[in-house]
Amino acid sequence: MMPAEGETIGTRIDTVRQRIAEACDRSGRDVAGVRLMAVSKTRTPEEIADAAECGLTLFGENKVQEAASKIVRCPGTLEWHLVGHLQRNKVRRALPLFTCIQSVDSRRLIDELDKHATGTTPVLLQINIAGEAAKHGADPAEARELVDAVNATARLEVHGLMTIPPFAPEPEKSRPWFAQLRELRDRLTAETGTPLPELSMGMSNDYAVAIEEGATLVRVGTAIFGKRK
Repeated sequence: MMPAEGETIGTRIDTVRQRIAEACDRSGRDVAGVRLMAVSKTRTPEEIADAAECGLTLFGENKVQEAASKIVRCPGTLEWHLVGHLQRNKVRRALPLFTCIQSVDSRRLIDELDKHATGTTPVLLQINIAGEAAKHGADPAEARELVDAVNATARLEVHGLMTIPPFAPEPEKSRPWFAQLRELRDRLTAETGTPLPELSMGMSNDYAVAIEEGATLVRVGTAIFGKRK
């Protein structure tokens, strides 16, 4: 469900929270087990401040340069994750900005992050669950190797998986992809003994379905901020 014209950020957030609660109820989950991230790419610091005033504390950005210019103008209490593709030449600039890098998808990026991190840095492995040529993310078959690679570093910790399924107007069409990511996470945990509690999946169009399939973090932009102008 997308936002209606004329709604405020506050009323949109209330709607999203209600839908999260309903999805948790349908799937027998505790609503406390799902975090709501406001994806704030292209949004102004003023819009971000409005969302923060409504109680949101977790924000996601796609580009390092854009995030750097905005984060300094936003409340210092907010938590920021990078959800867009990270080029290795941007790693040093990204690390001080973000609490978590959700878009780790290669051994070379893992090595670069570990080289420049100054403290323990949580990461999620981005999995291209549908094998789309136009999207970033590791092949599911490479996931075990990447978990092992992060475990071998001195400064990175893998906390889970992230995915962006093929866009579909009908949210139900995303369900099989979300289920596949959950099943992959379960296999990786069983094979490696590594706890992978986080499943970052679901966006404005399909976050309720993602929650029903086990998402612990949903990345919502338009349903909070409205359509981009």
